[in-house]
Amino acid sequence: MRKHGRRINAGVIRKINKRDRIVEWRKTGVIPKWLDRSEWEAIPEAMAVREVEVTVMNPGFRTRKVFVVTTLLDEKLYPAGSISELYRKRWRVELYFRDIKTTMAMDVLKCKTPEMIETELWMKVVAYNLIRAIMMQAALKNGAPIEKLSFKGTVSTILSWNIYRGVYNKGSNLLDTFCAMLDYIAQDLVPDRPDRIEPRARKRRPKNYQLLNKPRHLFHEISHRNRHKKGLS
Repeated sequence: MRKHGRRINAGVIRKINKRDRIVEWRKTGVIPKWLDRSEWEAIPEAMAVREVEVTVMNPGFRTRKVFVVTTLLDEKLYPAGSISELYRKRWRVELYFRDIKTTMAMDVLKCKTPEMIETELWMKVVAYNLIRAIMMQAALKNGAPIEKLSFKGTVSTILSWNIYRGVYNKGSNLLDTFCAMLDYIAQDLVPDRPDRIEPRARKRRPKNYQLLNKPRHLFHEISHRNRHKKGLS
């Protein structure tokens, strides 16, 4: 993780080089709100961590320094360059969240009760893990890099393969069909696009309709839609 700007109570245990050192972090006296007292008491009073200074230099951007903190203390087994690359890969988790929320249409939940919403969430998690397991099988079978397989392409392939499975199964067994699907998934690779910026913006302007924020029998539709302003009912 990145070192927080307010973390200053660190004593140097060993200095590996100018940009790499092992320090001691001590537990603060304030319990965070997201931790229970039992969990807080289970945390040791002090722990040794490694702080690696990483210089970020992208064309067109200002050069800045970032401190990456890790518990991987062996500098020979885990060089500083590997630590910075590992931290960069860590941010792929944001893309994985996008796969769950957007690609799997989890941004809008359909159930009404808390119990059913929890069931819906767990079903999405199960489906996501199954898709990732199929992607792993496709990568291992064809020697493809797992990080470059397209999640959205895999979902589309599975759905289309399920539709035409009965037609394709004529003269072949289910295992052959599944292996052929893995071959198609392994061919759908995302191109290498380093330092690509993904802005959170809409491609198209939304239609100028009111929000249905009331029951239908109580909702009052304005007569001139083109004069509608956001926030008015």
